[in-house]
Amino acid sequence: MLTTVYFATNRALTGPAQDWRSYGATIVTPSDPAALTYATAFVDNTDLTADTTGAITDIRQINTGGFSADAVADLSDPGRNLLVFIHGFANDFENGITRAAFNREWLAQEHVAGADTSVVVFSWPSLGRLLDPPLPWTDYLKDQTMAGQSALHLMSFFANLQPIVDRARQRGNRVFLLAHSMGNWALQAAVESWFSHGNGDALLFDETILAAADEVYNSFDYPPPGRLSDLARLTSRISFYFSGADMVLPVSMAFNLGAKRLGQDGPHDRSNSQRFPPSRIAWSIAPASATTASISPARTNTTGARCMFAATSRP
Repeated sequence: MLTTVYFATNRALTGPAQDWRSYGATIVTPSDPAALTYATAFVDNTDLTADTTGAITDIRQINTGGFSADAVADLSDPGRNLLVFIHGFANDFENGITRAAFNREWLAQEHVAGADTSVVVFSWPSLGRLLDPPLPWTDYLKDQTMAGQSALHLMSFFANLQPIVDRARQRGNRVFLLAHSMGNWALQAAVESWFSHGNGDALLFDETILAAADEVYNSFDYPPPGRLSDLARLTSRISFYFSGADMVLPVSMAFNLGAKRLGQDGPHDRSNSQRFPPSRIAWSIAPASATTASISPARTNTTGARCMFAATSRP
């Protein structure tokens, strides 16, 4: 079975765009959003039973600066909801695309109304290495730098998505954003960039899910538009998925000189219903045995899926 994954990436190409191995770990010019590659990938052999993510078999509809006309047409009238995914730390290009496919198939097999989605992924230039010796923090900090430098590119990707999601929503579809791990670091940079560049409020997403967020836990405390302080201006609802027992985020906390992570216990002052009104905020606390890997979007529990894709309208 082939899974279709629409993608945008700010990875610099080292060879033909049709070859997934050409998408490396260096970034295109940070100030040039027109340099982004937009395309459609096809992933085969995603096996939910064996927990394997499959392989990229083909890349088509390749374009720079925006999706091809065919991709725009497909996404504007997908016949189902849209899932936008930002991958996390230690994901090379193949990882990011195949895990997006896995997420799509995993959610679809839950048989939850609205969970059979078309998936779009933004792939930023992570090294795809997991804390290699002798200096394990070097790879982590390199990834964190690349995620932060992706701000303008991810903002541009959102701007290109805006007319697409508007048309999809007019046809009765909903749009979800799923940011995992260090993808939340890229997200905060893009949200800040969106408003710093003079863009106004926009209903980009019906729901935004922050899963195992490797972002500072006081991100919502910053003066607007700092970090995630203005995220609510781009989404109807925010869901936090976190675990105090996560074994990976404390390592990230150490690498960040003790800065607590958003994915450990949710945002600072989360019990304040004035700042985090229940009508627009949802919490999902992972079990004590959870790790950053086990609370990835591909493994969110059925209850979480029902919350995310419920067909009821949200304010």
